[in-house]
Amino acid sequence: MYSIDALRTAADGYRYLDEGGHVYLDHTGAGLPARAQLWAHAERITTGCYGNPHSVSPASAASGELVERARRRVLAHFDADPSEYAVVFTANATGACRLVGEAYPFAPGTRLVLTLDNHNSVNGLREYARSRGADTVYVPLRAPRLGVDAEAMDAVLATPPPGGGLLAYPAQSNFSGVRHSLEWVTRAKAAGWDVLLDAAAYVPTNHLDLSAVHPDFVAVSWYKVFGYPTGVGCLLARRDALARLRRPWFSGGTIHVASAQGQWHHMADGEAAFEDGTVNYLSIPDIEFGLDWVRAIGTDAIHRHVTALTAELLTGLAALRHTGGGPLARFYGPPDTEDRGGTVALNLLDPAGTVIDERIVARDSAARRISLRTGCFCNPGTGEAAFAIDRHTLGGAVRTATGTIDDYLGRLGLPSGGAVRVSLGLSSSRTDVEAFLDFVATGYRDHTPDPGGLSPRLVC
Repeated sequence: MYSIDALRTAADGYRYLDEGGHVYLDHTGAGLPARAQLWAHAERITTGCYGNPHSVSPASAASGELVERARRRVLAHFDADPSEYAVVFTANATGACRLVGEAYPFAPGTRLVLTLDNHNSVNGLREYARSRGADTVYVPLRAPRLGVDAEAMDAVLATPPPGGGLLAYPAQSNFSGVRHSLEWVTRAKAAGWDVLLDAAAYVPTNHLDLSAVHPDFVAVSWYKVFGYPTGVGCLLARRDALARLRRPWFSGGTIHVASAQGQWHHMADGEAAFEDGTVNYLSIPDIEFGLDWVRAIGTDAIHRHVTALTAELLTGLAALRHTGGGPLARFYGPPDTEDRGGTVALNLLDPAGTVIDERIVARDSAARRISLRTGCFCNPGTGEAAFAIDRHTLGGAVRTATGTIDDYLGRLGLPSGGAVRVSLGLSSSRTDVEAFLDFVATGYRDHTPDPGGLSPRLVC
């Protein structure tokens, strides 16, 4: 296996980036596949015959065997005991969260606790909780590092939920890159909470050891780890927690038997009760190759690589100044790599210190073949904390049915609709960091860019 630096130029690695002149800085949005992964997929599906695994035919058996191999490989990757954890394949981490939300026993007297730093796929759990009479409580963040308020979290963890409850939080923020403590899992469970850990942004560059921490539910998207396949994620669930979930419906593949005229059904056991219809049997086996690819490189090596590049990015951004001495960039979260991953959210500033509309940065970076992300990254809570928007201000700026996002931002008094997110990963290189810093310095130093031609914001 190559070193990480050599993978960037290897024919079976990520050479296509430099061949195409790409600077890819959106690893939190999606990882990139090595060519070897794509070749392995093509080889497998062009040399074998695979059918719907809900049968005993040779083609079905071949698919079923590969899906179960992938299931076992996922458990091994997370050091998860197969007698304790089950792997439910989903379309993505969002699908994993939805499975928990729709089937969790929320009821009056139970409680859902969310950190203010959460992806909307986790925030959405509150709608399930609300519809069944459960209370939802948010634990605030502390600026400027954007970590969770330790005292508020301590108060939650010290208090057993009166009727039962669920704590849901990300191991790593998809907005700021802040890594949150995994010790909360152990403390919460000792206090009687169930725990949903959103690991989608964490596991691409960190090892999650489920023999050391034991969340009840873990949500993962595999394309964020190694780029391919898309459309495949999983819910890792403790078997006893999975058994407590009650799905509000059933479908093909999730039952042992059902009667139309008798209007009854009996759910399947374990994972099968949660894998609706036919699983993505042509893509799920690619997880095994992807995990073998990561193992050969080493998760620790990937972590060190991304941490070093993140340190260079943060140092470079802090050093960028206009001629008058004002900064070119304002970034959010820790100013160093302590308690943060390879995700950096920032805004660029003009010579007067005014935030440059993030749509301008998106437009200009695209012209330089730089792929990054702009907006609020489906994480409104961290954005509200980063931009110091309090509940009183939010209460006076509730978006009307006919209002646009720009109308909403105007009510909040914000000059921009969000931030610029630069995120690094396995295939990133020092030249990518240098290219972005050069883009900022040459494009915005002592310059107020023309905002002409920007489209209205459609989503947040």
